[in-house]
Amino acid sequence: HAATARLGRCKCAITSWNICRSPAAEAVFRNLVSKRGLESKFQIDSAGTIGYHEGNKADSRMISTSKKRGIEVTSISRPIKPSDFRNFDLILAMDRQNYEDILSSFDRWQHKETLLDSGPKKVKLMCSYCKRHTESEVPDPYYGGAKGFEKVLDLLEDACESLLDSIVAENENISA
Repeated sequence: HAATARLGRCKCAITSWNICRSPAAEAVFRNLVSKRGLESKFQIDSAGTIGYHEGNKADSRMISTSKKRGIEVTSISRPIKPSDFRNFDLILAMDRQNYEDILSSFDRWQHKETLLDSGPKKVKLMCSYCKRHTESEVPDPYYGGAKGFEKVLDLLEDACESLLDSIVAENENISA
């Protein structure tokens, strides 16, 4: 599910279950990258801190809501793994709990795997890239109504656009 090429910057979005927010973040970022013709420069993936839904498609409500915006959510749920800290330059958590769970996973794996000490520095909160929204976390829409899924996409589009702009600005080697 993750590409092997490692050109430019890479992004991995993380949530607990990997069925709503993180697959949407992956799809939103992939869509923006594609619109700019930069597909070959990025490795984009998503994962969950809990593998309960491993192998499942994203939540049908997120797929439907995203599709209305022209965004195809196609990822299959998988748990975060140690290699994500090696393969990705940036790991984005949707909320503070995910952030803490990712760091705990790193601490646990660091004793068994060859992982650089800089791994935790790769972990950021997705909303830290938002320009138009002030939320600090992407809320979980799972138990809410349709407006919750729309809000998630609003935040993800804002954050992912800003993130892509900053990556392109920082890296001259990333251009179509």
